[in-house]
Amino acid sequence: MTKTELNKFKLILDARFTELARVVRNREGIAIEKSPDALDEVQNAAERELAIRNLDRESHLLRNVRGALRRIDEGIYGVCLHCEEDINPKRLNAVPWTVPLRAVIG
Repeated sequence: MTKTELNKFKLILDARFTELARVVRNREGIAIEKSPDALDEVQNAAERELAIRNLDRESHLLRNVRGALRRIDEGIYGVCLHCEEDINPKRLNAVPWTVPLRAVIG
């Protein structure tokens, strides 16, 4: 991978990291709100559950982005840690924070 390509991915990952870090810090949606109406309670619980799932998904993605940035710093970005083959550039372009195979299976 060329230095230019690596810098491009680093910029993309830095921007995504900043965005995700902001989203993960916003936890207003998981606050428990009490209501005298039972239907409102059910609606609030459903909205809170959705907010929790979104927060979980975004936190997981943030860990993957952080890992990709760490691999750039270590000089192993774009290489499968299992087979040591280059990850397909199309895959990296689509999902720059893709998790190398070893992290998925082991």
